[in-house]
Amino acid sequence: MNRRTAIRRLGTLFLTTASLAHAQQPKKVPRIGYLSNVDPTRESARAEAIRLALRERGYIEGQNIATEYRYMEGKQGRLPELLAELVRLNVDIIVAAGGDTLVQAAMNATKPIPIVMVGTGSDPVEAGFVESLARPGGNVTGITNLARELGGKRLELLKEAVPKLARVAVLYDPANPLSVIEVKEVLPVAARALRLTLQPWEVRAADDFDRVFAALSKQRPDGLYLPGANVINVNRKQIVGFALKSRLPSTYQSREFVDAGGLMSYGADLAESYRRVAYFVDRILKGTKPADLPVERPMKFELVINLQTAKKIGLTIPQWTLMKATKVIQ
Repeated sequence: MNRRTAIRRLGTLFLTTASLAHAQQPKKVPRIGYLSNVDPTRESARAEAIRLALRERGYIEGQNIATEYRYMEGKQGRLPELLAELVRLNVDIIVAAGGDTLVQAAMNATKPIPIVMVGTGSDPVEAGFVESLARPGGNVTGITNLARELGGKRLELLKEAVPKLARVAVLYDPANPLSVIEVKEVLPVAARALRLTLQPWEVRAADDFDRVFAALSKQRPDGLYLPGANVINVNRKQIVGFALKSRLPSTYQSREFVDAGGLMSYGADLAESYRRVAYFVDRILKGTKPADLPVERPMKFELVINLQTAKKIGLTIPQWTLMKATKVIQ
């Protein structure tokens, strides 16, 4: 073998070895940081909806995608720590499953990591999350659920279900900007048109409910309205229990309250919204920038009515209201 042939064969062997080594290197599995403002039990159905929707798009948990779950469990003080963990893990996407505060905190924590929001109720343009719905322009995109804009419709449906309704107590967290706007600006317009009197009550922490419930027991309003907020969501059972005990017709943003014994809820179909998260994750992992992915509004809404609760509080729901319901709990 002459010197030139030996060099050629050595070169071929080197290239073959390098190619094999490259082929044997495991492909990087993208990681999703899933951040929720509630606890694992309450979030499980929504997280599962995303997992199944991702599977339909070819992403199988533990094989070609991995998810890092973090839960605030209603404790606002945990938010910076949980976000810092996800940023240190250098996840490929953060799914912000909660309200405006969570999305804003995620934006403050990272600029390069794409953020997919879901479960927010405000206008993301007004909130400063995106430049426009069509062209978000930053690292945030996703789904907005229009919770605030639906406040008037929710009040209208409660009046329809309870024709004698005149005074409505509204429990809200004054530290939640979205709730404040709903209570101070949105609901009064609808209340005037419906000839209803609103009685706003502030609840900042779990300890406030006993005080407010004692006052409501004396004032005896005709109905109860609950905007969305962490302190409201975390104390769901206590609120529903009081409404049942007091025979108060109640309306909520989320069907979870109705499943727990509340009278009715009206809002975006959250299951559908959470399934839609998979679309955004897929597009981003395939190279589309969040800035170029339009923010979506919900296409499906649901009115859920609990007839068991209506019976317990001595209320007969009009047939025309029941006909509008997407689900009736018998």
